[in-house]
Amino acid sequence: MILIPELREIILAVILFLWVIFVSHFLTRIIYSHFLSRGFPQRVAVYYNRKILHMLTGGLIAVLVPYIFQGPLLLILMVAILAIGNYLPHRMNKLFYWYQVEDNMYEVHFIIMWGVVMTIGFMIGNIWLAVLPTIFMSFGDGITGIVRNSIYKRRTKSWWGNIAMMIICAPVGYAVIGIPGLISGVAASLIEKFEYKWLDDNITVPLVSFLILLVFSRFNIL
Repeated sequence: MILIPELREIILAVILFLWVIFVSHFLTRIIYSHFLSRGFPQRVAVYYNRKILHMLTGGLIAVLVPYIFQGPLLLILMVAILAIGNYLPHRMNKLFYWYQVEDNMYEVHFIIMWGVVMTIGFMIGNIWLAVLPTIFMSFGDGITGIVRNSIYKRRTKSWWGNIAMMIICAPVGYAVIGIPGLISGVAASLIEKFEYKWLDDNITVPLVSFLILLVFSRFNIL
């Protein structure tokens, strides 16, 4: 059963939506200008911003979801608006240059997968099965990107980033759901290393870790 949102949920959802807009359109523009003033290459500044957005929007809100929302309706609405709002600049060739790139629209994948996993979590009656994979995608992958960007000054894949991600995801997974969480955190950290054209880590990380947790839950191991 999908619950109709209460007034409290609506108000908090609006606040969180405005927070996302603030971070994506104001805070990260300031950070972008700061990086450029410090001599960072434009692509490096953009990549840092993408990971900052991962953590301060998707990650932060994921942590708050179980304590704020009773159902997925408001999240679906927010995700739809944000996904369309980030997709259109690519189609119109008017990118938000401080965090978007011409090469890909992985930030749109991030938003959609965040919403899909959260919605399924509500539907199956265990939102923590969805929160943990989105934390891996947001904070884990965010740390990965920051480490790689610091070392290589460009978007690339290296095991140093995956090690950093595992240091975050494995203990967080264990703290939230025990051994199944630890296993899913390790798996997410490993799968992040690989991407296949349009199948990027914003899809594989939450999908693989969620499916692992789902299997454990079906065998009543959680």
